Amino acid sequence: QVQLVESGGDSVQPGGSLRLSCAASGSIRSIWRMAWYRQAPGKQRELVASITNGRPTIYGDSVKGRFTIYRDNGKNTLHLQMNSLTPEDTAVYYCNAKPNLWATDYWGQGTQVTVSS
Repeated sequence: QVQLVESGGDSVQPGGSLRLSCAASGSIRSIWRMAWYRQAPGKQRELVASITNGRPTIYGDSVKGRFTIYRDNGKNTLHLQMNSLTPEDTAVYYCNAKPNLWATDYWGQGTQVTVSS
């Protein structure tokens, strides 16, 4: 079992920045894949970024060059640094963890990000 708790969501103006955090209940060092997804009202959940042991980091096309995903293994926390935010980034952001290729996915409860002037 992996419990995930997101934080850092807020309301910001266009062009602003936020850093989301996802605290895991145990060590994340051995978790194969961790990711951020988001879901806007009326839309399907989409991948924002994923970081997988032994594989390249992946970013969704709409966030490339603006968002950075990184793991702090010492603090068992996954982060998402978001810069140059636009209203299209408004969504609930979810943390995801997959301990290994055959394991079930674990999800956090989500954190709301609103970008508006």
